[in-house]
Amino acid sequence: MSLQKKIILSFLISSVLIAALAIAGSVGFIEIRKEIRYLELSDTLRSKTLQLRRHEKNFLLYQEQKERDSVRDYIGQVRAIIEQNRGLKNGAVLHELNARIGEYEKTFGAILKLADDVHNELDGLDEQAEKKRLYRPEVEATFLENPLVNASLLKNVFGLASDAPVIATLSTLNAEIGSLRKEGEEILVLSKKMDSGARQKADLAISYIQKASVILFPLFLLVGMTALFVVSRSAVNQIEMITGAIEKTGKGQFSSLSVPHEQDEVGRLIDAFNRMESDLIERDREIGRKNEELLQSRKLASIGTLASGVAHELNNPLNNIYLSAQILSKEIGDENSCPAIVKETVGDIYAQTLRVKRIVSDLLEFSREKPPDLRSLDLVSLVRGVVDQMEGSGELQHVRHTVSGAGVVTISGDRYLLEQVFVNLFTNAVQAMNGEGELNIDMQEKDGEAVCRVSDTGPGIPRENISRIFDPFFTTKGRGTGLGLAIVYTIIEKHKGRITVESGPDRGTTFILAIPRGT
Repeated sequence: MSLQKKIILSFLISSVLIAALAIAGSVGFIEIRKEIRYLELSDTLRSKTLQLRRHEKNFLLYQEQKERDSVRDYIGQVRAIIEQNRGLKNGAVLHELNARIGEYEKTFGAILKLADDVHNELDGLDEQAEKKRLYRPEVEATFLENPLVNASLLKNVFGLASDAPVIATLSTLNAEIGSLRKEGEEILVLSKKMDSGARQKADLAISYIQKASVILFPLFLLVGMTALFVVSRSAVNQIEMITGAIEKTGKGQFSSLSVPHEQDEVGRLIDAFNRMESDLIERDREIGRKNEELLQSRKLASIGTLASGVAHELNNPLNNIYLSAQILSKEIGDENSCPAIVKETVGDIYAQTLRVKRIVSDLLEFSREKPPDLRSLDLVSLVRGVVDQMEGSGELQHVRHTVSGAGVVTISGDRYLLEQVFVNLFTNAVQAMNGEGELNIDMQEKDGEAVCRVSDTGPGIPRENISRIFDPFFTTKGRGTGLGLAIVYTIIEKHKGRITVESGPDRGTTFILAIPRGT
């Protein structure tokens, strides 16, 4: 079995155990959370019912209106809490509690009605006798606390018969008060029952989590230790061998390792290491060749410096030759004034001198170290100006061209150098299309940069040449110095920008310039 399969298998087993433990814990915690909520509900109901009983007793003692209102208020609060939690589990207990509260409310209402009846019946008694006037306030103040005691008092003091209406009402009131107290006790018992049941279920859920942890966690440790032992035994020794070989390789001592019979990941690693050793040997030889090329490049750089000096020295003589050729061309303007061979020779001198001047100019531009003169300018306006200039000179005579830009694109740049960039790019595009085709320039603002795309419909650049087009003196044209794009690259780099190219055979070429925005 491969090392990967061993690790995956041990990981899957461990994951299953951990998942089982997590599921058991989650189920237990969910159950505990439900029971905690139920405990909170039962605690709230018990607190409300205790308050209800307290105000009930106060009302029966003092017959105050605020106590009567408090009893009704707490009855409403308890019923509202039950209604809000109707969907909660243990709904049967809540339903029974709601029924008890309903009976309690009904009994309390009956007591209030009987109390009013007692007051009305007392108002109907003859109060002429002195004893009646003295004892009636006491009866009215205490008849809810002890209805039967007050009934006996009415019989003895007022001389009422046992079948008198007020005596019968007090007897009924005594029975209703007994029922109210009994119903209140049952409500308290139900709230306590809810509390004890929720606590038992929470304890069961905690016990369930503990048992799952005691069983699954040791299994997880056992699987992990076993997997660690197996992986260590099959991999660590070989990895240490590879480490030693790598240290030798770092010191330049290349060697191969024996490939183990078991082709697991470590075996494939050793095989890859052996291939790497072979590649390093070849790379070492390649580095030697590159060092030779680097030495040659330094020689070329020195030659470039020399070329720069030579270009400076040639510039003045070339200017004199160029001016002289211009003067001779004007002097022999009439075909009959001199032989044709003279005129042809002068024209050839003029053309070749102009060509040499351009080469010298390119050499000077390529070797120039002067930093750009950065000024705030509009890139769109600059590009349109270059296009208008080339259109006026006839260089774009047969080329369909479009310039699109996002209004004003402000950058910080050197106008002269950037004009040279776009002149070179547009000229290269026209030459690639042999003077006929489409040239599209698009300028946009993106991520704090001015992005300009210059696209043509020429034959495109071969893939093998794309990486070399910005190299100095690289050209695929029969004529030219190969410095145009190198100069473009150098100027864009001086502006802290970048230039890339997208091209392929028969699909044209697009140069993409990104220059940081100005302020």
